[in-house]
Amino acid sequence: MGLANEQVDRRRKRMIQIAFIVFLGLLLLLTFFGNTIQSLTLPKVRTEPLTTGNLTFTIEGSGILEPLKEARLTNPAGWKVRKIFVKEGDRVKAGQKLIEYDSTAAQRELENEMANLKKMNIELENLQDQFIEAAQGGDELDTRIASRAIESLKLDLDTQERNINELRDRLASGQELIAPFDGIVTQLSAVEGMAFMGEPDVRISNDSLGYKLDIPADSTLLTHLDISVGTKVEVEVQSVQAQQTRILEGTIIEMVDAEPRIESVDLTGLNRTIPRKLIRINVFNAELKGGERAWVNIEKRSRQQGLVVWSEAIHYERDGMFVYKIDEQRGALGNVFVARKVRIQVSERNDHEALLLADSLYEGDLLILESSEPLQDGNRVRLQ
Repeated sequence: MGLANEQVDRRRKRMIQIAFIVFLGLLLLLTFFGNTIQSLTLPKVRTEPLTTGNLTFTIEGSGILEPLKEARLTNPAGWKVRKIFVKEGDRVKAGQKLIEYDSTAAQRELENEMANLKKMNIELENLQDQFIEAAQGGDELDTRIASRAIESLKLDLDTQERNINELRDRLASGQELIAPFDGIVTQLSAVEGMAFMGEPDVRISNDSLGYKLDIPADSTLLTHLDISVGTKVEVEVQSVQAQQTRILEGTIIEMVDAEPRIESVDLTGLNRTIPRKLIRINVFNAELKGGERAWVNIEKRSRQQGLVVWSEAIHYERDGMFVYKIDEQRGALGNVFVARKVRIQVSERNDHEALLLADSLYEGDLLILESSEPLQDGNRVRLQ
């Protein structure tokens, strides 16, 4: 009897042990799956480790080579074209006749005005005769009237002579177009028998001064790259006909203020205004014709070294800049990743990266570049 009771007790204890083990297993299993399910609801983040290095500053740009000096010539009188003496691509000399215009109407107007001048001179002689007659007759009133008429007509004569001189000047300057300097005819819009059509009749480039390429750049980049007027740069040029490119030397001849660039820096709606300059590069080569496509790539590494971070990781608020650093916390059921807000200062930056000044960041720290949801300090996250 005692043996039977002992076996029953042993069996009961064993069942209790099995039930307890199963309960613990279920509890652990539910905890694990609960944590797994919970982790799937956490914001998903993309990270990048901090590295130590330099920044690379780059100015890139492209455009079409245009003449450094160009004249756009149009007949100021707007007369019809009588004859054209040049064609596109012709090389011309200063003072060379380019186009002759039909000045027939202006010539007739000048002849008519000169005829009116003669009539006015005849009328003046008649008034002078009347003045002499009135003076000899002793009629003081008629004498004063004749004198005033003579003075008035002399004023009209002066006006008429000025009008004639202006017409002569118009004829002299408008009868033909003259090349203002040695150069090449780059465009010819004039058509014989037609008047001004909205475009300059002739465009002449002074190829002896070379060609220009305008490139916009952030003002801070110019400082980092130590660029100023007179700096020599390499310009890659592709000819109009052939697809081959070659490297030519260019010189920065001008830097002027340009329209600033507005950059949206964060989802908070904050914007950053970045001052810009327009760099004008002079390229001279005897084989250039104008119209070639050109590229510039100026690159230099920063002297300063530090922690390099992608600009995507930097956030802005009213009090300054900050990043989110991954804080890894070890646990019995796996590691937990927490986003920690760290204040920073930037010593230098380019379009993609920045050098950080922060006492609480070190090489190898993971910084969050992108998150599937907006983050706050202390939020748990899952790594991508």
